[in-house]
Amino acid sequence: MLSQEALTPCQELKCSDPNVPSSYHSFSQKLPKRQKKLKKCSDPVFFQKNSLIKRINIKHLTNSDISREEKMPRPLRTIAQGVTYHCFTRCRGKRDLLRSKYGKKYFIESIKLCQEKYNFELIAAETVANHIHILIKTLENRETISLIMQFIKARMAEKYNRGTGETGPFWNERFGSTIIEESDNPEEYLLWLLWYIGYNPVRKGLSRDPRENEIGFINCYLDENFVSPLRFTLHEYFLRLGKNFMECVEKFLFYEDAYRKRLVLWV
Repeated sequence: MLSQEALTPCQELKCSDPNVPSSYHSFSQKLPKRQKKLKKCSDPVFFQKNSLIKRINIKHLTNSDISREEKMPRPLRTIAQGVTYHCFTRCRGKRDLLRSKYGKKYFIESIKLCQEKYNFELIAAETVANHIHILIKTLENRETISLIMQFIKARMAEKYNRGTGETGPFWNERFGSTIIEESDNPEEYLLWLLWYIGYNPVRKGLSRDPRENEIGFINCYLDENFVSPLRFTLHEYFLRLGKNFMECVEKFLFYEDAYRKRLVLWV
């Protein structure tokens, strides 16, 4: 008696032996997908359908089957000048590549290089083990947020791979971004967001207080004489809180209290 496993793909079995189950007398068998001999094809195929461009990656080809992976186009990023962006992006595989002092060092150096090359205002920046948060205000008729962030991410990847001997991408995806001025209440949102970014390492157990973070940008909003590893620009929404720096700080601390109360609810 022939076993079903012994047959080749699409081989037909005809047998008059009464000991062989009738269901085996005639059938066509296909090997499981993992046993198919696959031929890789790296060339993407592009076609247009219903006025939409779809990208088809032909991953594997067999004699009888072509498996395709369809990907719709990514949504376009909103590009505007003279506005404040909250940018964020993760390391590849969500790995904690930024947790070491070297990861933070390369991040700071990359932003410094970007500040030397391009004109923009750095409002806030912080690393959180496997991702980063950056607040950037673009300037009129100057570099776009895409150009700025691409430069920072590229320099960061180069420095990390050169320093560690690794290869391949450092980042998991393209960076996400939101425009502060497009929120319902931009001033309230930005002042709360500064504390949110500052407390992110605290929530992850990387520090006890945002004032003790590696970059510690929040100290620029609390101490007029604080020396930061990066050149930060105090946002105009913060400067509107009072007539002088101390008045601004006093009102700014109310937003920390509001955030801490919400933080307690999360824990």
